[in-house]
Amino acid sequence: MSRVCQLTGKKVMSGNNVSHALNRTRRKFYPNLITKKFYIPEEDKYVTLKISTSALRTINKKGISACLKEARAKGFIK
Repeated sequence: MSRVCQLTGKKVMSGNNVSHALNRTRRKFYPNLITKKFYIPEEDKYVTLKISTSALRTINKKGISACLKEARAKGFIK
């Protein structure tokens, strides 16, 4: 799987390494992703998602059902 959060759509960004002499070389910024299994009581099943840690905080705040509904509306999940 690619390094993309399935709920928020966060993905790899590019930027520069900047040395003390201000030499610039290209680098990548990776999102902080984890693989986590969630239980959805409405569907009575478990779902495994690859999500960012900030999305995990959002799930703790809003609930998994609301977050999945938003992700489907945005097109991140089919």
